[in-house]
Amino acid sequence: MSFRMSSLAAGTMNQLQQKMDMIAHNLANSNTVGYKERQTEFSDLLSQQINNLTPADQAGPRLTPDGLREGMGARLGAINSNLEMGSIQVTERELDNVLRNEKHLFQVQAEHNGQQEVQYTRDGSFYLQPVGNGDDMMLVTQDGLPVLGQNGTIQFSGADVEQIQMDEAGNLYVKRAGQVEDEIVGTLALSEATFPRALETVGDNLFRIGEEFANNNVMQAVQNDDRVIQNGAIEMSNVSMQDQMTDLINAQRSYQMNARSVTMSDQMQGLINQLR
Repeated sequence: MSFRMSSLAAGTMNQLQQKMDMIAHNLANSNTVGYKERQTEFSDLLSQQINNLTPADQAGPRLTPDGLREGMGARLGAINSNLEMGSIQVTERELDNVLRNEKHLFQVQAEHNGQQEVQYTRDGSFYLQPVGNGDDMMLVTQDGLPVLGQNGTIQFSGADVEQIQMDEAGNLYVKRAGQVEDEIVGTLALSEATFPRALETVGDNLFRIGEEFANNNVMQAVQNDDRVIQNGAIEMSNVSMQDQMTDLINAQRSYQMNARSVTMSDQMQGLINQLR
């Protein structure tokens, strides 16, 4: 019995350590632009309800369910991303953008397992990067990943460009020397997560659709209008320091309780060996 208690507690400690690692990751990214808090969900490995009460025992009022409940420990059931909006910081920079809808995401071109695919981000801090040896420029993220437009990557000639700006519909304009009207060189491609739990994090503030949801319609295209984007601002992380510290304390207390169970189990086995 003591060995069983020790193994269950040790298994739960391993899962709690993963939760504390996730909390540490959230705290480390509390100032990361567009970062979304990761939340852990626990579930029972195996539980059993034992109904050992007689009718006489059930006569009085109870605050807990009847009988005994026997569990086999807990496991980390899922890690989900909280897509709630973070605070908005005004920068007045032309290529900084905030998506007004919390379920909307920018599309970027990234590599996964050696294959190019579409991934998603809430980080709207974009930059221009030279392409090739000519004057061509491409819109990229701060990590250099191409930002996707409605017709693929957004590339244009940077020759004679005097001004660059983006409107609230995601249209990228350039003003060239000698031209009266601005030229639209691309329009951002936006997606809406109809089933946010299908998104898995892949690092660098990016999301991708999980393998088990690859054939499901969990992302749909967004019709760009004048209310979809706020320009000249960035969305900060939605991590709440107070909530994370509270969760960390609770996880540490649970870890200490299970560690104490392992110690007590070891002491019980030592007493049994001495009696023998």
